[in-house]
Amino acid sequence: MGSGAAGTSRLWGKPALAILGVDAPSVAMSSDTLVPAARARFSLSLAPGTDTAAEMEAVRRHVESHIPFGAEVTFTPGGRTEGFAGDASSPAARAMLSAMGESWGVPAVCMGVGGSIPAVNILNKLYPEAEILITGAEDPDSRAHGANESIHLGDFENDPRRGPAAGPIKRPGLTLA
Repeated sequence: MGSGAAGTSRLWGKPALAILGVDAPSVAMSSDTLVPAARARFSLSLAPGTDTAAEMEAVRRHVESHIPFGAEVTFTPGGRTEGFAGDASSPAARAMLSAMGESWGVPAVCMGVGGSIPAVNILNKLYPEAEILITGAEDPDSRAHGANESIHLGDFENDPRRGPAAGPIKRPGLTLA
């Protein structure tokens, strides 16, 4: 995928295919033999404005053109949704970015993430006059959508959606102030 600005640009603005799971013998149960069946599930993330049906068809053609040893392949596409890109220059977005910058003490950063959330484009089509802003408090260790997803409580302290009246977050044995 790459790293740095080029890597994030690829991740958030270019097509990305991720293998989500594979059913095949485990390493512990593997042997030097051909297995009778295996399957994989993948996610295809596409930039907003991309023809998802055409891209899925391109993946199918690619898979079917690389079938090894005359194996039989069944390609079953799952559900799909179109991507969404908000307008970071809209009045609501500018107000949100300003509030986040004030809250954190540094300028807010717009990142192209979350645009493939299915509900966002559905809401955008139902309410085209609405300004949809996708926000989230994350840090490098958040591991969003992972089995060990987490968020540092300090990230909530600076979230402008809480408002200053909310005060510090308190938990037994821990106060963030």
